[in-house]
Amino acid sequence: MKKQILTVTVGLLSLCAFAQKDEIKLIEKAVKQKDFITAETNLAKLEANEGAIEDKYKAKYLFLKGQVYDTINIVKSSDAYKKLLKFERKTNKIKYTKEARVKLKDLLVFSRQNASKNYNDGDYKSAKKDFFTAYKLNPKDTTQLYNAAISAQLDKDSETALKHYEKLNKLNYTGIVTEYYAVNVSTGKKEYFGTDKTLRDQRIKLGVDKDPTQITLKSKKPAIVENIAYAYVKEGKPEKAIAALKEARKQNPMDVNLIMNEAQMYIKLNKMDKFGELMEDAIKLQPNNPSLFFNLGVVNQNQKRLEKAKEYYQKAIDLKPDYRDAILNYGITVLANEQAIVDEMNKNLSNEKKYDALHAQQKQLYKDAIPYFEKADKLERNIDSVRILLNMYDTLGMTAKADALRPVYKELRGK
Repeated sequence: MKKQILTVTVGLLSLCAFAQKDEIKLIEKAVKQKDFITAETNLAKLEANEGAIEDKYKAKYLFLKGQVYDTINIVKSSDAYKKLLKFERKTNKIKYTKEARVKLKDLLVFSRQNASKNYNDGDYKSAKKDFFTAYKLNPKDTTQLYNAAISAQLDKDSETALKHYEKLNKLNYTGIVTEYYAVNVSTGKKEYFGTDKTLRDQRIKLGVDKDPTQITLKSKKPAIVENIAYAYVKEGKPEKAIAALKEARKQNPMDVNLIMNEAQMYIKLNKMDKFGELMEDAIKLQPNNPSLFFNLGVVNQNQKRLEKAKEYYQKAIDLKPDYRDAILNYGITVLANEQAIVDEMNKNLSNEKKYDALHAQQKQLYKDAIPYFEKADKLERNIDSVRILLNMYDTLGMTAKADALRPVYKELRGK
């Protein structure tokens, strides 16, 4: 019985080997005839059980597989050629290695050129994949990974962009590289070879390309760290964003936008003291930026440091006389103590003398605040500024101004 089983098994193995040989012949014939649909159909029959292909057929199979997929599926094609190179090194039977290396270089050139074309055409979704494929084909050329990150960012794929940027940061990629170009003799178009000078020079030697040129790029390290930080900002991860922004500021300490973004993260964490510190740092770099003084005014106002808030608002107004938000906030700050006065007035309704004194304080607040609200209303009218002004005019007995404003308030309410 054992003998019979063994005989049947050997018979099946022979049949399997025969089938492999037969399918590979069909694939080879289809490739020669450029009938890649038939080639792929026959390839699929072997591909499903690729591990069972006998060694004597494996090299040819992998070479044909690379040819079948070619630029239609660069990942599968390059994977086949890489497996082929590894297999022939292992078996020390070199037959297709030279051609496979040429094919791999052609795929690399194609993926780079295709990526650049898609990028220039604004097809960032395709470009991010093609640049990443080029990187996988030649991991030493990390410029392609950077290009993939930029493309992903432009495609608004923040998750992929962040993944690529973090990989670049881990690799300590600076982007200080020389990129190589040459003009294709057949098409007359400029071709991009990334950092692969050897490939460019080989193609020139073969007469495929001419007119070599090159460009040395500046460091991209600051931009990479910034993009990591901004990705975390966008994802609403303030702690990670702050850590990344601190690193970015080491790379570019004069960038006020980095300070501002870090400061905004502290607002999310409700650490207004840290926000204030960073705004002070920003002012040292840009002492004539009214927005920085306005933001410091807001911080101090929220922390009830009203006199300090008014100082910063006034500085913003001095730098930009039509800064409506700063003008309006100054007026609001002047009125900040009104509620406390009103509360005291309500407690002293029966104490006429004290009530009158408190009422006089309230009127004085209105007199001090009115110029700011009037100026803000003149710059840009809205229902809130009109309502506040109308209330103050009525309280102070400014009848003419109140009567002029009443129909305006009515109209705004009706909108």
